[in-house]
Amino acid sequence: MCRNIKMLFNFDPPVTDEEIHAASLQFVRKISGFNKPSKVNEQPFNEAIDAIAQISAKLLAALETTAEPRNREEEAAKAKARGALRFQN
Repeated sequence: MCRNIKMLFNFDPPVTDEEIHAASLQFVRKISGFNKPSKVNEQPFNEAIDAIAQISAKLLAALETTAEPRNREEEAAKAKARGALRFQN
């Protein structure tokens, strides 16, 4: 899966609509192969982003867990450390 799509479930504070939209955009870019669609493909591209964002928000609202919410800063630090290890060579 695309590395730019971040896990959005079980965070404190909860995920924002902007984060859901950004993940949806990355997903549509990945499956379509377009970073920016042509004019003729722009409407279906944007409609797909909106549909996936809506479905993703519905999914996130329905999920349940007994696990403690993740801390955004801690998760960002872990991701940064993994990236540093990956690119240190």
